[in-house]
Amino acid sequence: MTNPTTDTLTPPVVPLHGATEALHVGDHDAPFVDIGDGTLIQLLMVDLAQNIWITRNRMQPGTRVIKHYHTGPVYAFTLQGEWYYEEYPETVNRAGSFLFEPAGSVHTLTIPEDQDGETIVWFLLHGTNINIDERGDVVSIADAFNVLAGYRLLCEAQGVSADAVIVQGEQN
Repeated sequence: MTNPTTDTLTPPVVPLHGATEALHVGDHDAPFVDIGDGTLIQLLMVDLAQNIWITRNRMQPGTRVIKHYHTGPVYAFTLQGEWYYEEYPETVNRAGSFLFEPAGSVHTLTIPEDQDGETIVWFLLHGTNINIDERGDVVSIADAFNVLAGYRLLCEAQGVSADAVIVQGEQN
């Protein structure tokens, strides 16, 4: 393709060399690990350069995730069960629901206590997760780097491998 203003060849949008093949993580390739609050997390992909991570979470009835917000947008797709944000109880996410969460939205993810079975949700998170207490003070953060490190440690402690996780931007 020729650039009409310079009459030179325009490089293709897709690089001719490098990581151009699709990468795949099968259903059981990356393990679910217990993070200790009624949640099992399967880390599917981390992009360290862009601070993005993708998980599939399995949460038990009655699970309540600490109040938090994200510095970037979050996308969620519910595969099974129900969940809602304590701050918006009228909006219930059920199997087949998609949720877009803008950066800065403060919320407390909650699984109904009376639900039969676990809730399974796929999340794509951009940016940093800021966990806060009831006064709004920061108590902890999660980003692509410490999510990957924590997942690897949990896998090791639980005797499973984290090798199936797609990791971009990691320096060897």
